[in-house]
Amino acid sequence: MRAFGERWRAAYACDPAATRGRQFPESASPTRSDFQRDRDRIIHSSAFRRLKHKTQVFVFHEGDHYRTRLTHTIEVSQIARALARSLGLDEDLAEALALSHDLGHTPFGHTGEDALQDCMAPYGGFDHNAQALRIVTRLERRYAAYDGLNLAWETLEGLVKHNGPLLDASGAPSPRYARHGVPGAILEFDAAFRLDLSTHASAEAQAAAIADDIAYNSHDIDDGLRAGLFRIEDLRAIPFAAELLDDIDALWPGLEQPRRIHELTRRVITRMVEDVVRESERRIAALAPADADAIRSAGEPVIAFSPTLVAADRDIKSYLYPNMYRHPRVLTVRRNADRVVRELFSHFMGAPDALPSEWSAGVEALDEPRLARRVADYIAGMTDNFALQEHRRIFGDTPELRIG
Repeated sequence: MRAFGERWRAAYACDPAATRGRQFPESASPTRSDFQRDRDRIIHSSAFRRLKHKTQVFVFHEGDHYRTRLTHTIEVSQIARALARSLGLDEDLAEALALSHDLGHTPFGHTGEDALQDCMAPYGGFDHNAQALRIVTRLERRYAAYDGLNLAWETLEGLVKHNGPLLDASGAPSPRYARHGVPGAILEFDAAFRLDLSTHASAEAQAAAIADDIAYNSHDIDDGLRAGLFRIEDLRAIPFAAELLDDIDALWPGLEQPRRIHELTRRVITRMVEDVVRESERRIAALAPADADAIRSAGEPVIAFSPTLVAADRDIKSYLYPNMYRHPRVLTVRRNADRVVRELFSHFMGAPDALPSEWSAGVEALDEPRLARRVADYIAGMTDNFALQEHRRIFGDTPELRIG
């Protein structure tokens, strides 16, 4: 590993001076690189601010210390920058991708996305990655010269492909999109501004993606313990967590529980980050990539967990799925949130003139699929509290969304 604080740029890193450009050409900034500009545009976007009141697992009003989409995003950004710095990647691009990775999420977390996917199934479906692309290329309307944020090619590529290629070499959907196909919004944009959908993304995008996994693992353990969905001793069912708890208890026997929990979650992050750095250095050394395109064409990710930590990651997720995400108290909230999203979608499809003026303009000229997409864009952009406010205004019998 590199010494702490050492800054360098590897040959395989994305170089902002060699960017493939923007959809709408712009003059270079005298004070910021293209990737720094992208990061700043994302932070100043309306969609980014709305993440403050969007669910991670717990609805926004459950408590001040639970993660929201915004606090999760900030944690992912910190981890992505740490990985990028250790591996000689462009930190600003990794940060921009981490900050933008959840822009397309609906209110109420994955429950809202699942509900909108069902509602939109006859009209091309709903996918949060495709929605993030729509936000940064169409729905943000802030600049005089274009819709969207006009991000650099490398940022758009990483936003779309951070979980891997969308197409195989023959042009067929990758396994992740085999069931529903690649979302139309991505294919439509790719036809106008090619993103090489059959290759992997840059190492910076891969770093942001694995940072997302690391952040999820640590903070969902923390939030689940805080909510009382399971006890810290229950986590000994996960060998990786049991080993960390043994280390903590050997160093600080009798440590008070809040500090013990924090020591556990910080060790989850540290062990995983250090493992990713070691495994990625090994893969990069074996590949000997001459440039960023060699990373894209490698055929597999180069930023990855070792087999040991792949198993630990799987064990953590396997524990959290029944004990947190499918906990009876959480499922009650999810059912109520599902109802809110579906009823809002049905209402606005039946009465599109009830949409706010900026959304209802020209709806009479839209066919049913385009109207459905307009309604989905509107609902997907809602925060949890605004969705509940709208439902209460329209229906008057809005369910209570509390874990209890």
